[in-house]
Amino acid sequence: MAVGQQAGRQHEESEFEDKVIHINRCAKVVKGGRRFSFAAIVVVGDKKGQVGVGLGKAGEVPEAIKKAGKQAKKNLMKIPLEGNTIPHEVVGHFGASQVLMKPAPEGTGIIASSSVRAIMEVAGVQNILTKSIRRDNPHNVVRAALQGLKELRNFADIAKARGKTVAEIL
Repeated sequence: MAVGQQAGRQHEESEFEDKVIHINRCAKVVKGGRRFSFAAIVVVGDKKGQVGVGLGKAGEVPEAIKKAGKQAKKNLMKIPLEGNTIPHEVVGHFGASQVLMKPAPEGTGIIASSSVRAIMEVAGVQNILTKSIRRDNPHNVVRAALQGLKELRNFADIAKARGKTVAEIL
């Protein structure tokens, strides 16, 4: 591999920040004792509105994290940001979990559980109020937060869909 290609790959990886949300240890009982495997949930983002989540499973923790990071980069999605918050209030649903997300004024910070906080930090959201409603299983909370972020739309997109200007809508 040429040096230029290798440098390009390192730069590409550095533009994304990744955070481990949860690591689960699973035990399988076999004749000789217990076999442990690990599952990791990792969130990846560029702090400019792109975010993705992946789940990786392996026999060792670092391997599971690496697999989850690869999967997260494959599942990247763009979310609309209004400055450094979200454009409107939204509730994400997945399984029995619900995540309520509200835009917040400058200086509020990220008010969220650890799972949702990691997603918001790597997505580039700096001011937001969130509440995890009902269940707090990290897998479902993360998916509910992503579902809510997918439903976000900014005023320009809504105005364009209706054939009006932003001023007419507001």
